Amino acid sequence: MILTADDYAAIRLTLELASVTTVLLLILCTPLAWWLARTRSRWRGPIGAVVALPLVLPPTVIGFYLLVTMGPHGPVGQLTQALGLRTLPFTFAGLVIGSLIYSMPFTVQPLQRAFEALGPRPLEAAASLGAGPLDRFFTVALPLARPGFITAAVLTFAHTVGEFGVVLMLGGNIPGVTRVVSVQIYDHVEAMEYAHAHWLAGGMVVFSFLVLVALHLLQPREDRRA
Repeated sequence: MILTADDYAAIRLTLELASVTTVLLLILCTPLAWWLARTRSRWRGPIGAVVALPLVLPPTVIGFYLLVTMGPHGPVGQLTQALGLRTLPFTFAGLVIGSLIYSMPFTVQPLQRAFEALGPRPLEAAASLGAGPLDRFFTVALPLARPGFITAAVLTFAHTVGEFGVVLMLGGNIPGVTRVVSVQIYDHVEAMEYAHAHWLAGGMVVFSFLVLVALHLLQPREDRRA
């Protein structure tokens, strides 16, 4: 068998991390994306820039500041210790928080574009029929923005699977706890176990290719819906 028990553990942990991150980001970022798509506030630009920061910042920078913030001397770390909890770095929960921040643009931006593409007419028509703001959002905006949700989910899941710098800085390399596939590949290369690295890296290449194919197939449907 080419793959080892540690390889399978890393794959399982990576899929678990990507799934949890994707679900949480879809829940948390939907109202944010809706606000960015609809607001005329002067804070729209700065908040949008903050959301997009992970696209331009090196992952190690994000991981470093999260490590400092959530460490024993950081504000979050001091809060968790005051509550009788352990600090978040080098735990699965810490990886989730890092992934939420690092993958946020890949959730917010597709959702924001989908909401912007709706235009005012469907919501105005629903309002004329007596639908309230929440009713219009859940029965009109969300169903029409479904392609954006699919794109956001696929991109977020794939981006989380491919994380390296953030997870290594924040989670270290603990087998079964924080060692994801990208870190496992790095370990194989360091140990000159190129056969194992080839199998894992090749799987990542195939996965990335399938993600791009899926997005290509989804794009015409999204354009027609818009």
